[in-house]
Formats: sequence, structure tokens, C-alpha cells
Amino acid sequence: MRLVGRLILKEVRLGPRSPTFFLVIGVPFLITFLISAVFGSLFEQAPRLGLTDLGGSAVAPAVAGLDGLDVTVVDDAGRLTAMVESHDLDGGLLLPEGFDEAVAEGGNPATLYLSGSSLASTRVTMQAAVTDVVHEVTGAGPDLAVTVTRLGADDAVPIGDRLVPLMVFYAVVMAALYYPAASLVEEREHRTLDALLVSPVRMRDVLAAKGIVATVLAVAMAMVTLALNRALGGQALLLAGILTIGAVMLAEGGLVLGLWARDANTMFTAIKGSGIIVFLPTVFAIWPDLPQWIARVVPTYYFLMPVYDVGVLGQGLGDVWVDVAIGAAICAALAPLVAAYARKAERRMAVSA
Repeated sequence: MRLVGRLILKEVRLGPRSPTFFLVIGVPFLITFLISAVFGSLFEQAPRLGLTDLGGSAVAPAVAGLDGLDVTVVDDAGRLTAMVESHDLDGGLLLPEGFDEAVAEGGNPATLYLSGSSLASTRVTMQAAVTDVVHEVTGAGPDLAVTVTRLGADDAVPIGDRLVPLMVFYAVVMAALYYPAASLVEEREHRTLDALLVSPVRMRDVLAAKGIVATVLAVAMAMVTLALNRALGGQALLLAGILTIGAVMLAEGGLVLGLWARDANTMFTAIKGSGIIVFLPTVFAIWPDLPQWIARVVPTYYFLMPVYDVGVLGQGLGDVWVDVAIGAAICAALAPLVAAYARKAERRMAVSA
């Protein structure tokens, strides 16, 4: 492990000097910017909250002044629910007549309507902000909870949000697949890998170091991508765990590719040839009416779709654990393949030396 640690430090120190590193960092940001600029997910306004106050509640002015929310006063309860259901608003707070008096007597008459088409993170933000204001203004105890009602179709996800797996895909593929493969090919072409292997360092140490760096970089880039698109959904730790499985899966593929490819041209040809297969699950997120079983034959499905389900749809571990477990099993199944290629490459390089 000491050797692996030193190799990791070498990768971290020398990596930013390589043009490959800037491609890994720059391409996901560029794609996120372009997609978000076209579909509005990066520059969209703050969560849109409608407010209907039927009785002059003291809570209404505090809600109207909430930072981070675009609050619109709606004068009719029926119009409020219609706007939430049609996703003209992300949510709507209904304060009925006599709300303050009812709260003082221990009642709970307020209702927060949430659009089924809004992002999970938007719903979490609005619910937390509204609940905090109601507690602060009314002085109610912790037992008071605003009633939450979902309106509209849960599957009517805007196209900009359905493109989140595409942006995550590029972030993970560039860092976890392309980076270690290109790094290995470059070191073989410049013979620096040969110099390393005449020391106590073994090929497995080199692969472990490159795989760890690629995995950490991929998870970091994907999490930044999700944050930019407000798709963390209040479950950052769960998303980081799912992304780690996906990053390990693709890093293993990148290491095998880097050992297999004779040169950079061979590597790029292989990436272009297999790209459509690796990319396929993102198509089924964009068009969910397509038969999903087709996407399930592609390994990348087992982290891309859980990321979408958790980050965009607001599901939890209980909803995605089967796909996540399959993804982890794929990672475990690929490990012997990486080890076999490492031994084969080490023998080949020893003979050529």
C-alpha cells in the first residue's frame, strides 16, 4: 500500500500537467453548460412557490420574503392547485381562513402542494423553507408539520432534467474510462512505465493508483455536475456511493483498455466503437417510453439510472438497491479481468525488455 500511495501522489502531482487532465475537467463542464443553456436547467429561476392566504395570516409576509424562492401571490385556492398541477408553479402554500388561530389551538390546517414534475431537490427546498417559517412565525412546537400533497404526473419530468444522466455520463466516462486508459498508453509510449517496473513497483500497484485517482476524479466531477443542475435531491451521500460504483466499473474498463491498446490511435478507435453501447442507457432516460429492458443489458445502466432515480425523481435506496447491487457485482466480476491483463502486460513488457 505504501507504493500505491506514492504512485497516487505522483499521479496527483503530474496529472494536471497533461492535456488529458484538462480534457477530463473541461469536457463535462462544456457539455453541462451547452445542454443547460439550451434547456434552461443551469440558468433557470429559483423554485417557484405560489402563496394563497385566505385569512390575513401573519405567516404570509414571512413566506413572501423568503430568500431563494420566487414567491407568487395567488388569490384563489383553485387557481393555486391548478397552477401546481400544470407545473406553472413548483409548489403552492395554502393558508386557510383562521390559520393563525387554528395553530394556536394546536391545529394544522396549512397545505403545501408540490408539483410531481418538479425536481426532488426543489421539493425538499420548498418543504424545508415553508416548515421553518411556519414554526418561526407561529411559535408552534416541533409536532406541527405542514401537510404536503403531490399534484400532477410524477413521470412528467422536463426534458432538461431527463438529460441529467447524459451530463453525468460524460463526467464519469471522461474521468474514469478515458483518463486511466490515456495515461497508461502515454506512459507505455514514452517508456516511463518500463522504468517504473524495474523498481519494486509492480503493474498491480500502477493500476491501483491510476484506478483510485480516476475513481475519485470521476465521482467529484459527477457530483459537481449534479450540483450545477440542482439534482442532488438532498441525498448527496447516496448519490456519491452510486457514482463510486459506476466510476470503479468504468475505471476497470479504462485500465483494461489502456493495457490492451497498442497506441493512442487504437485506444481512440476502441472508445469510438464501443461508445454507443456504453452511452445507450442515457437514451432510455431521455425517452422513458422506450422498452427499458434493452438498456438493462448495458452495464452502465446500473449506475446511471439509479443516479437519475435518486437525483431527479427523489427515490431512496430502497427503490434502487437492486440495480446498485447489480452494478457492484459487475465491478467485482471485472476485477479478475483487470488482474489477468495486468499479469499479461507485465510478462510482455519483461520479455520485450
